[in-house]
Amino acid sequence: MPAKHSTRPNRAFRIADQIQRDLTQLIARELKDPRVGMITLQSVEITPDYAHAKVFFSVLVGDPQETQDALNQSAGFLHNALFKRLRIHTVPTLHFQFDRTAERAADLNALIERAVASRAKDD
Repeated sequence: MPAKHSTRPNRAFRIADQIQRDLTQLIARELKDPRVGMITLQSVEITPDYAHAKVFFSVLVGDPQETQDALNQSAGFLHNALFKRLRIHTVPTLHFQFDRTAERAADLNALIERAVASRAKDD
């Protein structure tokens, strides 16, 4: 008899993906806070009980901390807008967090370039 697979993780991924798409549209079209410049939503992680969602973003223009503060202050507005769009029983409470992955990648690339240049100079 084949093992039963839970559909719960798949559902969580689908909901997180839908939240990310809807939030991208809502922030671009309906959020009027001047502190939120050009941002990219990188990912959404939902708790197993669907009560909370961490929304990771990167900033193209603007101050990351100021943007994070503005997004977290707008979380209630965005939550209500999501509630109208999503067809799920519980819309998670939103928690915005600046994603430093791109910064770290740039720092690592710079370190690698310096090491390669240093090695080339030594050879």
